[in-house]
Amino acid sequence: MPDRLYFTDSDEANELIASDPMALLIGFALDQQVSVQKAFAGPLVIRERLGTLDAAALAGADLEPIFRERPAIHRFPGSMARRVHDLAVHISERYDGDAGRVWTDAPDSTTLRANLAALPGFGEMKIKALGAVLAKRFDVRAASDLVPPHPTLGDVDSSQALLEYQTAKRAHKAEWVKMKAGTGSEVGV
Repeated sequence: MPDRLYFTDSDEANELIASDPMALLIGFALDQQVSVQKAFAGPLVIRERLGTLDAAALAGADLEPIFRERPAIHRFPGSMARRVHDLAVHISERYDGDAGRVWTDAPDSTTLRANLAALPGFGEMKIKALGAVLAKRFDVRAASDLVPPHPTLGDVDSSQALLEYQTAKRAHKAEWVKMKAGTGSEVGV
């Protein structure tokens, strides 16, 4: 297990997401429509405001005020508070509150994929991204088949690597948008 991941500008947040599986899952749940840094700093902010990241405590709490408190934890505080709440309920009920069991209970990639797909808000992109992190940073063998061929957060092993990853991701997205725009105009002809 790494002593830190390099997904935020905060050493404390980076250490938390590396050491607490619930924090890692929350970070991935929040990783949409905000920067990687903002998403993965979220678990630390939640812990600071609520005092814990215990799944049962999160499942029993009204998270929306915590998410809306300034600065807001996410660009969409209401929907993300519900998503984290639903994630905590799932972890509490399915894994007795132990988020790490999502991957430690998986004997193979098929089971791990199913476990990840069952998490609220986890679609194919998040499954592959988290799979890459689990395989490359945590040596979870069941995750190795989930690693996509393109760069992911699993390849981020330093602050510099995060910047390079984000630059490449923006370039890839711009190329995709350009291609889609070209395809869309041709369809209309």
